[in-house]
Amino acid sequence: MRIYACIIGSEILNGRRVDKHFEFLREKLSEYGHELFASFVIKDDRELIANIYNLIKNDKEAVMFSFGGIGSTPDDLTRAIAAEVFTSSKLEKHKKFEQDIIDRFGDEAYPYRINMANLPKNSELLFNPINNMSGFSLEDRYFFTPGFVQMSHPMVSAVIERLFSKHIQKYRLTLIAQTSENTLISVMEKVSPEVEFSSLPMIENQKISVEISLSSTDKLLVEKNFKLFTDFLDSSNVSYELL
Repeated sequence: MRIYACIIGSEILNGRRVDKHFEFLREKLSEYGHELFASFVIKDDRELIANIYNLIKNDKEAVMFSFGGIGSTPDDLTRAIAAEVFTSSKLEKHKKFEQDIIDRFGDEAYPYRINMANLPKNSELLFNPINNMSGFSLEDRYFFTPGFVQMSHPMVSAVIERLFSKHIQKYRLTLIAQTSENTLISVMEKVSPEVEFSSLPMIENQKISVEISLSSTDKLLVEKNFKLFTDFLDSSNVSYELL
């Protein structure tokens, strides 16, 4: 499973709003040992949204949380693009959502609010605890929520707790070595491809150091690969700190 975030809103990119979705989603996923595979913050642009959705659709392991653009104003493009990309069809009237809109707004549901009930084929509703104006999902893999955090975050929490709550235990070992990245490249090349590996160079008080971190669901594999670094550093008389 590779989890994507797609945060749609020109107002975030031009500074009129501050994004709060990325950090929330990352922290919620981490409660169950999951991590984001990629995150996009994009304009309300039809071609761009379609391109990002197609990129995600082409990943057979993809799960997507999309934020924004499902309202009834002309700049709300998500519903129609989701229908084109993920169902290869036009929007259809979702009868239950249509009735929810009528129940809440009465005559004021027309002529605009009622359009929110036009959803991609086979959409399932995501409950909105604020005003019952739902988000929607496709295939239990692609989840579309409003831009409002008060509405979208409860929807996302409910989805993760219902579908992705099986906890995944990951193990991580980290050290900071008082040397440059270049010193350790020959060791880095030996790290098993099954291990998540990162190298972060740092400069503090004119001194160069590097943080090496390894992670995997296989504890023994992490320890084995981590030992490659500690053995090399010990034999090279390079000081390091275990974190």
